[in-house]
Amino acid sequence: MWFSLGIIFSLGILIPGKFSLKLQYDRDQVLHIVPETFQQVQHLQLLCSTLKLDLWKPLLPEDIKTGEELHIRVPAPLLQQVKGSLDQHMMSYRVLIPDVQKLVDQSLPRERSHHRQVSGGYIYTEYHPMEEIYEWMTQIQNNNSEMVTQHILGMTFENRPMYYLKISQPSNKPKKIIWMDCGIHAREWISPAFCQWFVKEILQNYKSDPKISRFLQNLDLYVLPVLNVDGYLYSWKKDRLWRKNRSPFENGTCYGIDLNRNFNASWGTIGASFNCSSDVFCGHRPEEAPESSAVAQFIRSKKSDILCYLTIHSYGQLILIPYGFTTKPPNEELMQVAEEAAAALAGKYGTNYKVGVPSSVLYSNSGSSRDWAHMIGIPFSFTFELRDTGTHGFLLPTDQIQPTCEETMLAVTTIIDYVDKKYFPGGAVMLTSSSLGLTLCLSIVFTWMVS
Repeated sequence: MWFSLGIIFSLGILIPGKFSLKLQYDRDQVLHIVPETFQQVQHLQLLCSTLKLDLWKPLLPEDIKTGEELHIRVPAPLLQQVKGSLDQHMMSYRVLIPDVQKLVDQSLPRERSHHRQVSGGYIYTEYHPMEEIYEWMTQIQNNNSEMVTQHILGMTFENRPMYYLKISQPSNKPKKIIWMDCGIHAREWISPAFCQWFVKEILQNYKSDPKISRFLQNLDLYVLPVLNVDGYLYSWKKDRLWRKNRSPFENGTCYGIDLNRNFNASWGTIGASFNCSSDVFCGHRPEEAPESSAVAQFIRSKKSDILCYLTIHSYGQLILIPYGFTTKPPNEELMQVAEEAAAALAGKYGTNYKVGVPSSVLYSNSGSSRDWAHMIGIPFSFTFELRDTGTHGFLLPTDQIQPTCEETMLAVTTIIDYVDKKYFPGGAVMLTSSSLGLTLCLSIVFTWMVS
């Protein structure tokens, strides 16, 4: 009996109840493979399906293609079998990540006093658990009450609040909206880290940066730091590589909807699964998940004012435009804007981002929030897949948070600046009480001089 329990614990299998252990990935490896023949593709598809291997890129066995790279996590007990099978079928491979658990451990923050973390200054170069992000949002609002308000978007399946921050410079005229969400997939920790960095940078620099100062006169920023709150918390508590939300299915035998397959954009037609145990399970209907439903309801209610929808993911170093479910030629203006953003990003550290529709630079998919937002009439809609291209994958080390956020900030503000100039070509003069008074004084003086 004790020997059996030892095997269960060493494999990191989750046992229901209060004795649940955090899933471990000791000596698991991520392999990089590029199949060269159709027969090799077929064998890889069979291998992944039979052994239920964790595909990182692409996400579905049917999306494995000749000449396109495959990233796959292989549990330690299966490594010998998988590598032997690859050798037998004359498939070369290299190890991207030699020990997944080591990277998991490195991504966790150092031990620290909870009180020091809240009162002594937020550390933007570390990943933060959900509790700290909640506190950060409250603190940001309290410290910037003239610019920031915190609002509730909706409740998750496990009844946790989904908060967003509205950054708005006071103005006496109607303004348009830029929407940004992060953390739709739980394991992509760099995504919420960027949303927090973005808010910090806007608030620190809006008075001194002419570009930010200008677009805030016309645009309000709505930022949802963590869309998939339940999944994100689960990735900290139980399974670092969890992707979906936490809705239960099949009497609790499987969990989670892929929230980025649950929007009504050619829902369920391609790049999605109806198997609830799949990482890309799209649910039984669009907006079935309370999280995707909350986003969709809110966006619909504001769609006449929203000019740009930005959703931040990882990994792959991509800027994606609509649509993921078609091979039609891309929208030229969206391509132009995405290419300008990629060029601005590369100007910081030389990081190369590919630009295009998912079918050409990633893989086809349906039900994404990016596609849905554009379909309902939001003019600009983009998905960012942040660093890297597979060396660390979903486990980007903390020392890459700052450079990733710095370069992404340049790309995002390039897009916002383009949108601002397109819809407000003459610029804008924000009429605060002081500037209004100055305008009245100049008007009186001019009238007196003419008379």
